[in-house]
Amino acid sequence: QVQLVESGGGLVQLGGSLRLSCAASGSIVSISTMAWYRQAPGKQRELVARITTSASSTYADSVKGRFTISRDSAKNTVYLQMNSLQPEDTAVYFCNVYGRTWTNVSARDYWGQGTQVTVSS
Repeated sequence: QVQLVESGGGLVQLGGSLRLSCAASGSIVSISTMAWYRQAPGKQRELVARITTSASSTYADSVKGRFTISRDSAKNTVYLQMNSLQPEDTAVYFCNVYGRTWTNVSARDYWGQGTQVTVSS
């Protein structure tokens, strides 16, 4: 089993910045991709950014140039630096990892509980 603990969400004003963190723990064998998704009220969950083991990253068009995803593989931690925040960035942000554990050798997705990000105008 993998536990994901997210932190760093909160209330920020238009144009402000936040840094989200997500630490994975448990009986982890390996983690490949790590990602952040978000879900705004009444909308579907969407991919914000994803990063591979080789640090190759992809971003949603709406956040390119403003958000940066990074990871510390030694700590099984993924970060999301969010700058120039806009009201439309308001959502619950979910951490996602794809990996294997000692009890489940088949790789699968694991999800965090989510952290609220609210951008006020």
